[in-house]
Amino acid sequence: MFIEKQHISRRTVLKGMGVTLALPFLDAMVPSGTAWAKTAAAGKVRLVAVEMVHGAAGSSVYGSVRNLWAPAATGREFDLSPGALASLTPFKDHLTIVSNCDVRNAEAFTPPEIGGDHFRSSATFLTQMHPKQTQGSDVRAGTSLDQLYAERFGQDTPIPSMQLCIENVDQAGGCSYGYSCVYTDSISWASPTEPLPMIRDPRAVFDQLFGVGATPQERNERRGEDRSILDWIAGSASRLKRALGPADRARLDDYLQDVREIERRIQTIEARNASGEPRELPGAPVGVPDSFDEHARLMFDLQVVALASDVTRVFSFKMGRDGSARVYPDSGSKAPFHPASHHQEKEDRILDYAKINKYHVGMVPYFLEKLARTQDGQGTLLDNSLVLYGSPMGDSNLHNHKRVPMFLAGHAGGRLRGGLHIRTPDGTPMANAMLSMLHALGLEDMASFGDSTAALDLNAAPTAATTA
Repeated sequence: MFIEKQHISRRTVLKGMGVTLALPFLDAMVPSGTAWAKTAAAGKVRLVAVEMVHGAAGSSVYGSVRNLWAPAATGREFDLSPGALASLTPFKDHLTIVSNCDVRNAEAFTPPEIGGDHFRSSATFLTQMHPKQTQGSDVRAGTSLDQLYAERFGQDTPIPSMQLCIENVDQAGGCSYGYSCVYTDSISWASPTEPLPMIRDPRAVFDQLFGVGATPQERNERRGEDRSILDWIAGSASRLKRALGPADRARLDDYLQDVREIERRIQTIEARNASGEPRELPGAPVGVPDSFDEHARLMFDLQVVALASDVTRVFSFKMGRDGSARVYPDSGSKAPFHPASHHQEKEDRILDYAKINKYHVGMVPYFLEKLARTQDGQGTLLDNSLVLYGSPMGDSNLHNHKRVPMFLAGHAGGRLRGGLHIRTPDGTPMANAMLSMLHALGLEDMASFGDSTAALDLNAAPTAATTA
């Protein structure tokens, strides 16, 4: 398809005091007479890596038999309804489930490391390396999957990558079992010795996304005016619209409305938390919602507008923190998160913990739906994204790292077919799947990752579908 029209740069921004607003993909960004596939914007895959801690009920022996995580059938004819992944059914064609993998590098290697699984697991998730046991500054793990991709393909965006979280982070000193807190707090590592801090406050994320290049003083002055950021770029937005066609004007309006709605929600949260009313999370920043649902959805919405405008192509999102005793009333379980994961192999408690797993996964369809509704070139953001969701722990009751929960969503720009459940042979490293993800993301020259033994074909269905 060739499009004849006035061309604007993919890096066009709307600017005002303390505001830099990048734009979503517009037809006008395809040069006149140029096929979309030949443009610089084509083939840019977005990567979102989501960690949820404490494994899954489906990783226990009883849970695996009951298919509380992975579906019974492998191949393409699988049913998600019995387990934690049921809410993903509308996105089955975009889903690649990889089950029965292990994360050996999260296990204890020496006697002093025994019992410290919760304090090293997160550092292993995206690095697939064994963290050095230390409470000092001499931490060491490995370069994480998201940062390998950002280093190669994120340097031409205003922000190469962003790291977000839901729970509180310490980022200093020692935690327990001889491990530094940074191992618990971060899943992204720029190098084996450089963990990256996670951002918990939606206001801080918003300001980074839409205040690129602004000084802190400019941002404070802008907020002090008690106006929307859109007020500061209204003139330039109007001028741009006059140069756009009807479809692009509508797309830009929708995008600006999304940004304004996110800003309004942040302002409402801040006003509520600053009102003096008792909070469920009294120690949290004023911009952090007390509600897990509200916080997760707000963080997902921020990711959608950032990916749509190509401010960044890479997110890591830590949705839980090891050892958390948070209660999720909407899950149907009254048990605190960490104690619930220690179900003592009792069937009723395993089933209760499965409710929490199902609730956590239930946050993801909201994000996938937003990606699916957002145009990106000749497809959608979901078509052009790879979303990883998983945990480096399997059966948290045993502190083991076998049969770890994991799924992928999105077509990665056509490199993942989706609609597939792959049950790997016993002992297969999770790193094998991640090596294949890196290949799908364009890092085909990587021969290994973590403790990988071989790449895993993420598009090949078994010769015959099997049932557990």
